[in-house]
Amino acid sequence: MNGEPKSLFADPLPSWNQGAVKQSILDFVSRVTKEDSPDFLPPVDRIATFDNDGTLWPEKPIVELYFALTRLEALAAEVPSLKEQQPFKAALERDIPYFLKTGHEAALEVLAKTHANMSQEQFEQEARKFFEVATHPRLGMPFIQIAFRPMVELLEYLRANQFVTWICSGGTIEFIRIVAPQIYSIPLAQVIGSSFKLEYIEQNGVPIIWRGSEIASYNDRAVKPTNIATRIGKRPVFAAGNVFSGGDIQMLRYSQGQPGASFQLLVHHDDADREFAYDEKNNASLEAAKTYGWTIVSIKNDWKTIFHHPKTD
Repeated sequence: MNGEPKSLFADPLPSWNQGAVKQSILDFVSRVTKEDSPDFLPPVDRIATFDNDGTLWPEKPIVELYFALTRLEALAAEVPSLKEQQPFKAALERDIPYFLKTGHEAALEVLAKTHANMSQEQFEQEARKFFEVATHPRLGMPFIQIAFRPMVELLEYLRANQFVTWICSGGTIEFIRIVAPQIYSIPLAQVIGSSFKLEYIEQNGVPIIWRGSEIASYNDRAVKPTNIATRIGKRPVFAAGNVFSGGDIQMLRYSQGQPGASFQLLVHHDDADREFAYDEKNNASLEAAKTYGWTIVSIKNDWKTIFHHPKTD
C-alpha cells in the first residue's frame, strides 16, 4: 500500500482513548507510510515486535506458568512423591516467596518437568486441552479470551499498513503458537520465544521431534534482540513491551538503535479495577522509557476497553 495510511477516515483504534499516546501511534504510522515523508519506510522494513505476557494479554498470573501448575498437579496425582520434592513442592503449594528467593532456575525446572521429555505433538495436545477449559482465576474469562482489545487493534492497524507483526516473548514458542493465529492473527512462523532443545528421533518406527529437558534459549532481556536478529534479520521499527521485570528494555533499545524513524511502546499496568496495578521495585522500565523517550501506555487512562472479549460491556 502506498500513499495515505489505511483507515484514514475511520478510527483504527476505537478501544484507545483520544490523547497523546493514541495520536503518537497514528502519527508514526502516517509518517513511515507516506512516500513523500522524510521518514518513509518501504514495506520490507516495517517490522514490529511485541512481547506477549503483560503486553498482549495479562501476566498475573503468567498464563504459561498457570498451565505448568495445572500439568504439575496432574503429574503429582500420578507420582505423589513430587509433592515432597523442591521446587515442585513449592509450586504445588503456591509458595511464591520460594520462587522469589530461588529465581528463574527453580521456575525453569518446573517448566522442564511439565514441558519436556515428550514429543512436540504430545506437548501441543496438552496445551490445547488447557486452553479448551482453563479460565483466568480472577477475571473469570477463558484464557483464550483475555487478549487486550487495544493491542489486538494495534496489531491489525499495523498489518493494514504493511507491517509484519511478530511476537517476541519469554514464553515458549510452542505454547504461544497454540493460540497466536486465533487470538492475534499472527502465523506460527512469526513467533519468537523461549525454547527447549529439540531432537529428531524415531519412536516405534515413527520419526518425531523430541523435547529435551534442557533450555535451548531463554528469550528474555538481552537474549530478545539476539533472537530477533537471528529470526528476522533486521531491527524492528516498532517494538512493544511492558512494565514488569525489565525484560523488554533491551528489545526496545535495539529497536531504537536503528537509523531513521522508530517507535517504542511500554504498557504500564496501573488499573487495579479493570485489570491489575503494579510496578517494578527498581522502576527500571519506566526510567528507561523516560530516558529514551519511549511512549508509555497507561491502561487506566489510555484504554477505553481492556479485553478483546470482555466479560461484561
